[in-house]
Amino acid sequence: MTPIVEDFPEARKPSYKLQIEFGEKIGLKKSSAQLVSNYTKEELLDRYVLCVVNFPPRQIGPVMSEVLVVGVPDESGECVLIKPDSDVPLGGRLY
Repeated sequence: MTPIVEDFPEARKPSYKLQIEFGEKIGLKKSSAQLVSNYTKEELLDRYVLCVVNFPPRQIGPVMSEVLVVGVPDESGECVLIKPDSDVPLGGRLY
């Protein structure tokens, strides 16, 4: 399945709606993330992201967010994604 990145105009802060593939064991999950300041939709396609998958789903406006995309703040306080040094298996554990 091709990852999906869409604008999320209903969000209070500029955000994207994401569908993220975690591999066979976890599958495809939905999320939203405030990444508009540092990433275009095209830059996020086929990009590895680190996520927390064992939090309960959370309603974000009209989107049910199933995972938390993690990053660190830049000098402006905007999210910068953490990138693995190399390709890793989809759905691998974060520790």
